Amino acid sequence: MSDDLETTDLTSTAPKTAEKIRCDACPVMCYIADGKSGACDRYANHGGELVRLDPLTVIQSGAQAVAFLDQGNNAQDWNGDVIQGGRTFVTAVGAGTTYPDYKPAPFIVSQEVEGVDMVTVVTEGIFSYCGVKVKIDTDRHIGEERAIVRVDGEAIGHVMTAEYGSKMLSLGGVEHLTGGSKKEGRVTCDALMKLCNREAVQMVIDDGVTLVVQAGRAPIINGVTEKLMRVGCGSATIGMFAKQWHGHVDEVVVVDDHITGVLTEHESGKGLEMAPSGIKVKGRRSTPGRYFQVADPGTGWGGTNVEDPLTILKPADPKVAKPGLRLLMISTTGEQWAYYVLDDALIPQPAEITPPLLAVAERIAENCEPSLCSVLFMGGAGGSLRAGVTENPVRLTRSVKDALTYVSCGGAEAYVWPGGGITVMVDVMDMPTNSFGYVPTPALVAPIEFTLRREDYSTLGGHMNHIQPVQSVIRKDNRRVPHNLSQPDPQDSRNYRWTKGA
Repeated sequence: MSDDLETTDLTSTAPKTAEKIRCDACPVMCYIADGKSGACDRYANHGGELVRLDPLTVIQSGAQAVAFLDQGNNAQDWNGDVIQGGRTFVTAVGAGTTYPDYKPAPFIVSQEVEGVDMVTVVTEGIFSYCGVKVKIDTDRHIGEERAIVRVDGEAIGHVMTAEYGSKMLSLGGVEHLTGGSKKEGRVTCDALMKLCNREAVQMVIDDGVTLVVQAGRAPIINGVTEKLMRVGCGSATIGMFAKQWHGHVDEVVVVDDHITGVLTEHESGKGLEMAPSGIKVKGRRSTPGRYFQVADPGTGWGGTNVEDPLTILKPADPKVAKPGLRLLMISTTGEQWAYYVLDDALIPQPAEITPPLLAVAERIAENCEPSLCSVLFMGGAGGSLRAGVTENPVRLTRSVKDALTYVSCGGAEAYVWPGGGITVMVDVMDMPTNSFGYVPTPALVAPIEFTLRREDYSTLGGHMNHIQPVQSVIRKDNRRVPHNLSQPDPQDSRNYRWTKGA
C-alpha cells in the first residue's frame, strides 16, 4: 500500500496521450496518466478512459436441491440441470463505488425469479468504519485481554474476551484507520485487506505471542502450527469420558487454564460410585471436581504454563490415598497425557499407560475439531452509500430492519446487527476470492448488495430510471464463481417477508 498518490505502469497498447484524467471513485481524486493506474490499483487511464481493472464478479447461482416426489413434484421432469438454467447473481465485486455519493449505484439490475420481479442494487462501499473479528481456535495463551495487537510495530487492534476453546481479536476500526498516525492507518488498512482476502498476516501481541493468522488455516503461534481445538474445558472432558475411564484408572485430572477437572470429586465420578482418591489439586475450588487458576496462563498443557503436570498437584492425602493408586493426567485436547502409579510414599511415579487409557486419550483428540482461524468482516453501511440506492436513505435502513431488503456481501449472507444503521458482519470464507480493495484515505473497499422486490424498491424512492435487466450486465469478461451452497440464494423470493415496511 503506497504512502503517496504515485501511479503504477500498466501494460497497454492504447495510444499514449499527455493528458491526465481525474478519477472520482474515492475522495483521493487521483490524476492518472494514460497507461497508469491510480493509487488504489483499481482504476486506470486506458487511452483517456477511466476503466476498472478488476472484472465484475457474477455468481453462477441457483444450485438447489433436486426436487423429489415427496415435495409434490414429478422427479422425472428434472432434466439433470443441477444449476437450474444458469441463474446468475451480480455481486458488487469489481462493480465500482458511488463516490461522490449522490450518484446511483454502479449497477441496479432486475431479474424475474419464481415469478417475482426482483431488483439487486450493487455497489462497492468505501468503509472507513470497518474492521475484522478474528476467532483463533487454540487453548494457548496468546496475551491478556485488552492487550494491543501490532503489525510492523503499529497498533491495529486488541485481544477480546475469550470464547469457548478460542481466542478472539478485534482489529481495525476507525480509531486505528484514521485516529492515529499516517503509518498506523496505512498498516491497519493493509492488514485488514490481507485478512479479508484470506492472506496470511503476522502480528505480535504485547507481552504475548507472535501469531500468524490466515482465514481458513490453522493459527501459527510462536512458530508452531496449532492442530486441535479443545473438546471442552476440564470439567466438560470429565463429563464426556468418565464412563470410559471407569474401571481402568483410580483418578483422572484434566489440566485446563480455565476449569481443571478431577474425576472422583466430579459429579460424574460420584455418579459412577468412584472412591475418593486423595489426590489434591492446587487452585481455587469452584464446585466439586472443578478448579480455577491451577496455574498461570501459557502455551503448555491446557493453555497453562505447565510443562510438568505434577506441578499442579499438592501432596496426596495420606488418610485417603493408597500406594498403587493409578493416576492419569491429560490435557483438554488429548495431545498431552501422563500416567502414574503412587509409590509407598504416595509420590506419583511414571508408568506405562494401559491400552484402554491410551484409546480414550486418542478418542479425546478425535473429538477435537481442527484448529482454524476465522475472519469476519464488519462494517457500517448506514452512511452515504445508501444514497446510491435511494433518494431517501433512511427508508433503506428501515426496509433492511423490516426484512424487506436482503443484504449480502459478494453474494454471501451478511448478518445485520440490531439497532440503528446498517452494521453488517460476514464470513470472508463465504465470499469470492479477492473481494476486498482499498483506497488510500485509508479505507477498505468492500462489496455490498441490496436485493428486494421491484415494487418495494419503488416505494423506497429507488433510482428506478437506472434499473437494467441482468442480461445487459452479463458479459464475456465477467468473472464467474460458483454459488456457495452453504449460503442462502440471494434471489430466492422466500428470503423476503412480503409485508409493507416503512
